[in-house]
Amino acid sequence: MTDQALSKKQYQYILLILILAIGFIIFQQMRPYIGGFLGASTLYVLLRGQMKVLTGKKKMSRGLAATLILLEALFIFLIPLTGIGFLAVDTISGIKIDPDALKESVINVIDAIENRFNIKLFTPENMSFIPKLGTNLVQALAANSYSFVMNTVVILFVLYFMLYGSDDFEATIREILPFSPENKQSFVRETKSIIQANALGIPLLAIIQGFFAYLGYLIIGVSSPVLYAVLTAFATIIPLVGTAVVYIPLAIAFVIQHRYGAAIAVALYGMIVIGTVDNIFRLLLQKKLADIHPLITIFGVIIGIPMFGFWGVIFGPLLLSVFILFFNMYRRDFIPGSAARINITSPFKARDYKEIRNIKFPATLSKNPKKKNAKSDSASDTKSD
Repeated sequence: MTDQALSKKQYQYILLILILAIGFIIFQQMRPYIGGFLGASTLYVLLRGQMKVLTGKKKMSRGLAATLILLEALFIFLIPLTGIGFLAVDTISGIKIDPDALKESVINVIDAIENRFNIKLFTPENMSFIPKLGTNLVQALAANSYSFVMNTVVILFVLYFMLYGSDDFEATIREILPFSPENKQSFVRETKSIIQANALGIPLLAIIQGFFAYLGYLIIGVSSPVLYAVLTAFATIIPLVGTAVVYIPLAIAFVIQHRYGAAIAVALYGMIVIGTVDNIFRLLLQKKLADIHPLITIFGVIIGIPMFGFWGVIFGPLLLSVFILFFNMYRRDFIPGSAARINITSPFKARDYKEIRNIKFPATLSKNPKKKNAKSDSASDTKSD
């Protein structure tokens, strides 16, 4: 009996080693297309509810339902995103870059700054990299365009089969998670909430800020206001600085051109209007979607973009949130008396904040008595004293 158990244990370890080894090899070869898998996973979380409605209530075949949802994803998400990407690439690549003229312009700007402030920034020797900028930029755009198209194709194929086998796919995920049923439910809920919050909230916030930026740039008289509005929209995903990386250089450019009124207008409009729009709509979206701690979003994006590229704005905060979730699971399950909560996103709406403000969480996670009962208890304690 012991030998049989031992052999079964050895068989289990051998299988795990083989799975991990082959999985590592496959992952290394599929790394260029990891963005496609992450994009498909994001769209699946957003669209899985429609799949259940079409196959359940509407009694539609799985193949037809998956095809219809795939077309929806293609025309609502992927084609607009691809169009914006190629528009930005076409706009940037359409700018004729004369390396010598670019070098001369940069040197003139630097000379003006050095003469004005009596400082030394660069020398002609360390400015030799400028002529290479045009060639490197075109090569980078071509490589990124090819990667973007390939990952879009991967998204379509992977998303279709994820939708077609959604029940088996979700059952497999729940089956292999080594958690208790309660922790499994928390993990799935938190993952879904974070993906939905970032996948819907970040694009909406970018569109809103881009719109307000366009209005401001148009009124102030910025050349190519559409281009700078698109850049401002994309800059919303940059942690800490955000849209400031667009309007501050614009203000500096106006100062160099001696257009001081436009420089002040751009700086004030960016700090007051665009910044206020960001704060207000970010708060509203958090209340509607999921209230993720700002530090998780900021450091998650910092971690995620180098790892996952564009999709890092979603899966970076998710990775950091999952780490904190696992840490809280360990605290609650293995540290006696721990008050850890196994949720990262806030489960409360804004209207509930007043009700929970005075709640004191004890060692257990059970709900506290209502404030009225607390008053009666304190009154009885006073009487007994």
